[in-house]
Amino acid sequence: MKREPPSDELPGSPRGIQDPEPNPSPMEAMDENDEDEALKMAGVLSREEVLRRRCRRLKQLERCYREQYWALMEELRVRHRDYYWEFGKSPFDGEKGENVGLGVVGEGSEEGAKDGVAGLGFGGGEGGKKGERERCRVSGCKVFAMPLTRFCHSHILLDGKQTLYKSCNYVIKSSAPNGQIFCGKPVLRAATPSLCPVHFQKAQKHVSQALKKAGLNGSSTNRHAPKFHVILAEYVREIQAKRRETLNSNNIAIGDTDEKIS
Repeated sequence: MKREPPSDELPGSPRGIQDPEPNPSPMEAMDENDEDEALKMAGVLSREEVLRRRCRRLKQLERCYREQYWALMEELRVRHRDYYWEFGKSPFDGEKGENVGLGVVGEGSEEGAKDGVAGLGFGGGEGGKKGERERCRVSGCKVFAMPLTRFCHSHILLDGKQTLYKSCNYVIKSSAPNGQIFCGKPVLRAATPSLCPVHFQKAQKHVSQALKKAGLNGSSTNRHAPKFHVILAEYVREIQAKRRETLNSNNIAIGDTDEKIS
């Protein structure tokens, strides 16, 4: 028995009149892969075929880039959430009692160390080990270690694998028996000059004093800014004066020693 088509598919039905399906052309009916397969062995392509292929492949590449971009953005969001969950700080400010009442533990407290999460007041996961923060490995230091390392910020330079920090090269003492003694506090490797905040302010004071000695006032708005060769010449003069002072002190010490021997 032959099945009759539904009424909405009959030629005289409203759907058949309102939504006619035109016969697609052979190229439109082809899938993109079928079209590439059909033109793969072609020795010569028309300009229209070349432009159509380039446009299609460009759209495919753009779609792939967009999908990859949003996938990376989602991964970044998830990792940022996990990082903040593990090492983040509490958004609540207040006394310790208020934080305990709210179920929030302050950063650096014993409860936070037991929970394994600094400042969030939540458990550390399975066995209480996930997200645990270790203490600094330096003996006597009770500060929490920085993420992805076993040392705190003060002792981060002891980590031979780290590449983000360098030591402050401010000379604290220049006349030591073993040579110059540097500050050695950790500063970011990208920081220029390589000075910690305290010694950076001291260096700025020294520069302003050198400019005043040279007759230039760096804070004055009436005068033009000093040129680089003026600042460089003043620095050279300061270095030479320190060297002469050190040389003279060494000569006096040698002379006293010779007199004692004679």
